[in-house]
Amino acid sequence: MDSPWAPLRRRMFLILWVAQLGSNIGTWMQTVGAQWFLVENSDNPALVSLVQTANLAPSLLLGLVAGVLADAFNRRRLILGANIFAAGAAATLTVVAALGLLNPDSLLLYTFLIGCGMALSAPAWQAITPALVPRKEVQAAAALGSVAVNTARAVGPAIAGLLVALIGPAFVFGLNALSFIGTATAIYFWRAPAQDSAEREHMREALAAGMRYIRAAPRIRRILLRNGLFMFPASSLFALLPIAVNGHLGLGSTGYGLLLGALGAGAILGVLLLPSARRLFSANALLGISSVVFAAGAFAAGYWPAWAVALLLVPGGIAWIFTFSTLNAAMQLTLPEWVRARGLSVYLMISAGSQAIGAMFWGSGATGAGYAPTLAFAAVVLTLSGASVLVLPLLPGTGRLDRSVASAPNPHLDVPEEPKPDAGPVTVLISYDVPADRSDAFLLAMHEVRLTRIRTGATDWELVHSITEEEQFREIYDVPTWREYLRQEQTRTTGEDRRLIREAWDLTDAEPRVRWFLPAPT
Repeated sequence: MDSPWAPLRRRMFLILWVAQLGSNIGTWMQTVGAQWFLVENSDNPALVSLVQTANLAPSLLLGLVAGVLADAFNRRRLILGANIFAAGAAATLTVVAALGLLNPDSLLLYTFLIGCGMALSAPAWQAITPALVPRKEVQAAAALGSVAVNTARAVGPAIAGLLVALIGPAFVFGLNALSFIGTATAIYFWRAPAQDSAEREHMREALAAGMRYIRAAPRIRRILLRNGLFMFPASSLFALLPIAVNGHLGLGSTGYGLLLGALGAGAILGVLLLPSARRLFSANALLGISSVVFAAGAFAAGYWPAWAVALLLVPGGIAWIFTFSTLNAAMQLTLPEWVRARGLSVYLMISAGSQAIGAMFWGSGATGAGYAPTLAFAAVVLTLSGASVLVLPLLPGTGRLDRSVASAPNPHLDVPEEPKPDAGPVTVLISYDVPADRSDAFLLAMHEVRLTRIRTGATDWELVHSITEEEQFREIYDVPTWREYLRQEQTRTTGEDRRLIREAWDLTDAEPRVRWFLPAPT
């Protein structure tokens, strides 16, 4: 098996990975500084938990738009601009805090603005990974992305806790601004492959195509479901740990940083253990076990002493990295290139949205019932989430499909001129001759063909059967424009899609006949 560190041998991946690590350290320092500011200036658990909500809510609000932008425009420029925006917001927060003008409302506002910059760049950042490493290293690259996040979780909070105690939150806010500038500098020097602007999809077309793809991709939808089932209850630990630290654990900001550091250290250890774990367990088993292990850490944070919490947060970090890496790699490898950023944006929306809404939910629960019972309830939900993998597992074939695209030739039309790109909607009619003894198998195969057509551009699809000629079937589907139809055939239909179509066609007596229709002139 390839080394989990193999992608770091690739120079550009290494540079961007280091930049990502620095940015994540800055983000965790910002989070600790913001949460501890509210702990010291408010006794309301719900208000403290809103730091996580303010940081993650932009991914829920802007995630899909960010994905469309990342698929339609230059990803390098998008990441660069978003990081410059985040640096500006972080710098403004630093000045406000240094002048003593910071209050809970303005802190949450600037946290939200910084989150907007991160949300706009996240899908593009995820989508460039396959351009930096070969396909066989994508899983390792996804795990290393998690290493950057969790090394930052180990280092950033510990440093931030000490700096907040010694200097105050304004200094860590300033370091976060510098981390965004570092990322912008690194991405500036990356020369991404040129994109053909003539082939860009219009915003509305791209958004609709992305939504159709998700709707007709059962494997992707199951990954998204597993993501939400874990992230919603897991968010309780990050939302309520500062309250527990200030409560029965009796620690200050330094102790809070060290507890988060234990979680991050476990995540780093998880990367080392991940290749062996994948050999021993299936992806679904890893997801189930990880939920239960993380539940133990959440429960401990509400009732046990600090040393026991720290010990349990180490395996909790391992469980976090196992879950995150498994789901992230599954998305990267299951999505085709043409819709990768849009698909990843939905994944990030589910992840961030589950945590943002979860933080509000668990914070409100802690305000009414206390943080310890709320963490105990969250641990029960996490355990049930892990058990649900028995009935809602990742589907077979996830991460192992042929995503290569072999362009089909332009259809030969016996007409004076080809339809204009905006002509449409285009109705495609395909005639099939299917022997009676193969009709059941044909109907089953056409169910998969239907999903393929919708994933790649069809807005309506139906299969009709002649009532006078038993062997006659007609497949009829609509595509919005002729341009969209050509995209469907030439840049969106993957090797797996063509295999499914060929399986259906092989059940016919003769090569199916394809015809195209446009609205009649009026």
